[in-house]
Amino acid sequence: MTAPEKIPSDLVADWNTLHRVFIRPEDEKSRQTLVKYMEQILFGLHDFLNTHVGVTEAIPLATLAESYTDTRINKDPEKKLADVIKDIINEIAPKAVNVASPYFIGHMTSAIPFFMVHLKAIAAALNQNLIKLETSKVLSVLEKQVLAKMHRMIFDKPPTFYDTHVQNVDTSLGLFTNGGTTANITALWVARNLCLPPTEHFLGVEKDGMAAALKAHDLDRLVVLVSERGHFSLKKAGGILGIGNRNIIAVEVDENHQVDMAKLTRLVEKFSQDKKTQIVAIVGIAGATETGSIDPLPRMAALCKKHRIHFHVDAAWGGPVLLSEKFSSLLTGIQAADSVTIDCHKQFYMPMSAGMVYFKDPKVLDQIAYHAGYVNRKGSVDLGIKTLEGSREASSLILDSALKIMGSRGYGLMIDHGIETTRLFAQKIRDRALFQLVTDPVLNILTYRAVPAHLRQYLDAHLPQSRRQHLDACLDEINTHLQRIQREAGKSFVSRTCLKIRPGDSHTAVVLRSVIMNPYTTGETLDQILDEQEAILQTIEISDQGFYTP
Repeated sequence: MTAPEKIPSDLVADWNTLHRVFIRPEDEKSRQTLVKYMEQILFGLHDFLNTHVGVTEAIPLATLAESYTDTRINKDPEKKLADVIKDIINEIAPKAVNVASPYFIGHMTSAIPFFMVHLKAIAAALNQNLIKLETSKVLSVLEKQVLAKMHRMIFDKPPTFYDTHVQNVDTSLGLFTNGGTTANITALWVARNLCLPPTEHFLGVEKDGMAAALKAHDLDRLVVLVSERGHFSLKKAGGILGIGNRNIIAVEVDENHQVDMAKLTRLVEKFSQDKKTQIVAIVGIAGATETGSIDPLPRMAALCKKHRIHFHVDAAWGGPVLLSEKFSSLLTGIQAADSVTIDCHKQFYMPMSAGMVYFKDPKVLDQIAYHAGYVNRKGSVDLGIKTLEGSREASSLILDSALKIMGSRGYGLMIDHGIETTRLFAQKIRDRALFQLVTDPVLNILTYRAVPAHLRQYLDAHLPQSRRQHLDACLDEINTHLQRIQREAGKSFVSRTCLKIRPGDSHTAVVLRSVIMNPYTTGETLDQILDEQEAILQTIEISDQGFYTP
């Protein structure tokens, strides 16, 4: 164990030191160090990351953890700003993950345009709090404008609708949240309150709680219906809202990984006849996290309209596709939703973390309005009255600025590149004998798995269920091992998940998952990633029994 670093004697916590630290760099050396590195980050972000990070250092997490076990907070300062920055650059950055690398194609976190760092820095420097006009002023006005722009992108109401509501202090077209999870929870929160309204002796579920609500409406339970591809945030919502996560019911998907409409319809009819069960909402997926698939939104909307059910669309991933002139039709039907989730830190390419939720009805957010004497007072126009979060940063400033810099066509080009490159990747996978494409891309996500040559012959064979499970179990081990080796090598990255390979399977199988949104990911990049995977496969020996040893 190394001896603790000696703290310089001139670092003392007193008012003079605090004054210097609070308003400016401690000295000229610190200023020069700050300028040196911030200039690289602000104006050469991708070069900086590729120089200092790559994808990530090949170092095990257990080894990393050994260096981070000191739990003491020092009484006096440990280091000057210049030294802290050097440590971040030399010690932290190389061991982080360079999500900006074109070889990082495994998650929904990717490169951001260099100007986003500037915008984030400005938002931090202004430090506006969007909970209240008194801590944001013009930013609250701007936020309502941005919300109206996004609402128009989704629902495309007549211009007079937006003239009426863009700065209307009595209505809300949507909310900025800290991410898609909070946005989904907010949408289902509103839907729950709508389906359990006040009665003669009941003040509503928000005031009297779930037990009283169920009793007042003579119900035993509430349910939410969503496909198997639904995001796990919906189960969180079930737990938080008192619905129960077991009542977030997963409906099987068809061969295209879309919700099976026949099975969904049967469930709706079943619950409609059950007077003790109320459907809170049906959730359509517009860009599933695992497969990128899009549910049949028009048919789901029609089913919800027929049975008067709240229709929520989780478009956290796919929402920005509406800006693509080429692919926006993939989201046909989203305008029929009652509420829609979109993430800013996904395909709007904003820094972590920001999400949004939108509602067709400008008055429906009154269902979750809260007030306090010191903030968000009754009669005020504070945006925090209707948000789950209290304090929030000015994410709307970043999105508004980005839209002005990029334009809808600029974002559309980024979306087009991701979808087209993913389709190219799918073809490259089909062309290689050692891989099996599992899900065809709809957007810019696909799944596949490695299949060694001597097992390839069994993929399309009519095997008994037990032998099919054994084959999949063997391939699970191979693909898990492959993904771990590639990840730890630090040159490139794909993720993995578990899916049912064939409709009707009783088991899931491990698949490799690719998400392509970096505009610098090319066909050549993808070939190199597959080449690396093929090389790794050569290091795995598989016996006749289906077991392997590295």
